[in-house]
Amino acid sequence: MTIVDQQHAAEVVTDKGKVYMFDAIECMANYIEKERTTNFAFLLVNDFDSPKSLIDATTSHYLISPNLPSPMGAFLTAFEHKNSAINMQKIKSGELFNWDDLQNHLKKQGVVHFSEYE
Repeated sequence: MTIVDQQHAAEVVTDKGKVYMFDAIECMANYIEKERTTNFAFLLVNDFDSPKSLIDATTSHYLISPNLPSPMGAFLTAFEHKNSAINMQKIKSGELFNWDDLQNHLKKQGVVHFSEYE
């Protein structure tokens, strides 16, 4: 997949070294939900403040703001540092999440679809 918007891109790396790239974080979240039997070595997102810098998705901070568009329409942006996310929230409004809360939110909103195994 060709990544158009580096600020919102994400990727997963399986424990066997296979890499899957996504245009948006919600696409990655949807993929890992569907591939629950796959072991992932890395879940990575691009830091909004450093667009070509991949960071650990599980320790990142997320902002969903209707004033900060993302490629697939979830208005979801990742930040490496919590202060950066808070500062952007002050400018653009929106709601902050950690990784676990983000996954639950995306499922409730229907952005991430539950797998057939649930």
